[in-house]
Amino acid sequence: MNLRSLLILLFVMTSSFLGVSSLFAQTEPLPPALSMDEDLLQQKTKEISRTLRCAVCQSESIWESNATLAIQMRDIIRERLIAGENADEIRAYFVSRYGDYIVFKPRFRGINMLLWGGPFILLLIGGIFLSRALRRWTTQKVEDAPEPLAPIDEKQRERIEAELRSFK
Repeated sequence: MNLRSLLILLFVMTSSFLGVSSLFAQTEPLPPALSMDEDLLQQKTKEISRTLRCAVCQSESIWESNATLAIQMRDIIRERLIAGENADEIRAYFVSRYGDYIVFKPRFRGINMLLWGGPFILLLIGGIFLSRALRRWTTQKVEDAPEPLAPIDEKQRERIEAELRSFK
């Protein structure tokens, strides 16, 4: 060991005994969310990020996207979690800036109700038309049926047989 390493070791040991390390401690009280574990903060950031759409990629969540905007949005989520906001408040913040499009599962209100229920309404209307058409088709009267074809005579039969022989 050289002299410099020995002096550094001696300084570290004496500073721990004298409590010098407490001088570097943060003296301001932490906000409530700052006291949460780093893993919990990462998990909550991930949960919220997976529910928001990347405005650049459009088919990926901001958790999956590597776009600069998505990274900035993840940082905003993290900062707001540290500030003590909950998931709904954070989503409301992004909806106020980007509209309902930013949320993967849009709210069930306004024009969105038509978007959610439209396919089911169209399926119901199509089913009604199909059932009416099938009922009309199956209950068709015998009088509406086409007339049977008249039997063919001997001259027509010979002509058909001759045509069939020509194919052999």
